[in-house]
Amino acid sequence: MKTIDKIYINGEFVTPKGTEYFNLISPTTNEKLGEVLLGNTEDTQKAIEAAKNAFKTFSKTTVSERIQLLKNIKTSVEKRKTDFINIMTEEYGGTFQFSSISFEYMLKGFDSAINLLNTYDFTKTMGESEVQMTPIGVVGIIIPWNSSNGFISSKLSTAIVAGCTTVIKPSEMSAQQTQLMIECLHDAKLPKGIVNIVNGLGEIVGAEISRNPDVAKISFTGSTTVGKIIAKEAVNTMKRVTLELGGKSPNIILDDADFSKAIPLAVSAAFMNNGQACIAGTRLLIPENKLEETKNIIKEVVSNLIVGDPKNPTTAVGPMVSAKQFSRVQDYIQIGMDAGAEILIGGLGKPKGLENGNFIKPTVFFNVKNQMQIAKEEIFGPVLSIITYKTEEEAIEIANDTTYGLQAYVSSSDEKRAHRVASQINAGRVQINGIGHDPMAPFGGFKQSGIGREFGILGLEAYLEPKALIQQK
Repeated sequence: MKTIDKIYINGEFVTPKGTEYFNLISPTTNEKLGEVLLGNTEDTQKAIEAAKNAFKTFSKTTVSERIQLLKNIKTSVEKRKTDFINIMTEEYGGTFQFSSISFEYMLKGFDSAINLLNTYDFTKTMGESEVQMTPIGVVGIIIPWNSSNGFISSKLSTAIVAGCTTVIKPSEMSAQQTQLMIECLHDAKLPKGIVNIVNGLGEIVGAEISRNPDVAKISFTGSTTVGKIIAKEAVNTMKRVTLELGGKSPNIILDDADFSKAIPLAVSAAFMNNGQACIAGTRLLIPENKLEETKNIIKEVVSNLIVGDPKNPTTAVGPMVSAKQFSRVQDYIQIGMDAGAEILIGGLGKPKGLENGNFIKPTVFFNVKNQMQIAKEEIFGPVLSIITYKTEEEAIEIANDTTYGLQAYVSSSDEKRAHRVASQINAGRVQINGIGHDPMAPFGGFKQSGIGREFGILGLEAYLEPKALIQQK
């Protein structure tokens, strides 16, 4: 059993002033893995002060200096590949497959950041004036538990590209994963103070980051509910915010699609990361006359999914992150049943032989109406709702009839048709005939799925302030 009793401030491992411990529980067995000593308000203030002081010099570093730092971090992370994958499966319950992909995405994120530095022009001409894109200041980074180190890597990389310093509050549930990342960052020999990491609760550490006047910007990934709290607090000091929030992604299968390929892909989109993904395609929209064919394919695909130990390379769906999350998903399954939706496969309770962990039976509902709670709210578990439509226009209308707009999916054998439909969906990203990630393309949401964008030029410019120099002639 491991005790984590250090946080990272100004390039050093320090003992937090906080006195509260948080238990780290295995989602696979519900046995205690260890505990983490949480930081408090004073710890957070010290971290912000370190970042503020470091910004004075780091904001003036050259492109080549920042590129070298990113290369150093990537090299340090690469050396710990096995550790990153193992700790994610143990502490979070991410499957070996997902954890391995996540690690590769982390490395690609560093490459993309380096590419940005090599191609982005920090000085532009607009009208007859020079416009300098200047680093915004200290960035508060607040991240969730469903891809902890992935979020640290992508947000920190962008901050480094911009010349910003950071204070990071990861989820207290991800402390072992965070510790590994801190070790890599320390090994990379970064200038002191450009990255500071404080384990702690959202209402303490996160709240101080949100209100502290020395924090210029917040980059948050998490629930829409928490995002609204952060935004309200941030406005008091006019902090800039990037909020990547919840989703209820539609997946439109058009009538000309190859259902033998599109439906298994739809299951993967719905159950990715054990269903604990804001981009999960949890509303499956299919033509009314294709319902029976869809049901048959889904029953076969889902019945063959391996649910179990996330360390097993063949496992497709692992446990929920916590007993609390397990109960939340169970409640939603009951809500769906009570509303009159029918279960095609799955249902309440744990899979046989997996009673000790937080395992869910991958569940698919049909006869779902878009107004039902299970179709409107983010469940964050392996629960898929099948919704039928009569026409292409109705499919688009149903897809857009949501308070969210993070990601969507479209499948069709006609690429032009798929592109036309995708262009009409109100979402920050639309996947066409597949599932992929472009680290140079913007990522973020319409409506209540967020504010602003991550990745690429648009993501970078959220960390920069334009300064116009108007020379009188």
